[in-house]
Amino acid sequence: MEKCVFCDSVSGKIPSDIIYQGEDFLAFRDIHPMAPVHIVIIPKAHISSLAEVSERQEGLIGRLILLAKKLAEKEGIAGKGYRLAINCGPEGGQVVPHLHLHLLGGRKLADQLG
Repeated sequence: MEKCVFCDSVSGKIPSDIIYQGEDFLAFRDIHPMAPVHIVIIPKAHISSLAEVSERQEGLIGRLILLAKKLAEKEGIAGKGYRLAINCGPEGGQVVPHLHLHLLGGRKLADQLG
């Protein structure tokens, strides 16, 4: 496996603005936010991309989505709405080869895309 910046975040080698840390997941604020609230949620175990997820990891992916919902509530953006995004592969916009979910909110979607 190549050096993975998100694995380095999990191990503490790279400091992050961590807002959640549990047994299976780490969540931190994006260093280049695209919205007032932009949180990156990653599984602690290295999974290269959504394309690498197997059926036996179905529960992990479900818990990932539920964690995003809880963090949206904690950040105060659940009531007005938020966006979840998983980019898959280089042509899908995935920059870091470690599965991650973006939680974005705090302004209207059209403003986020602009």
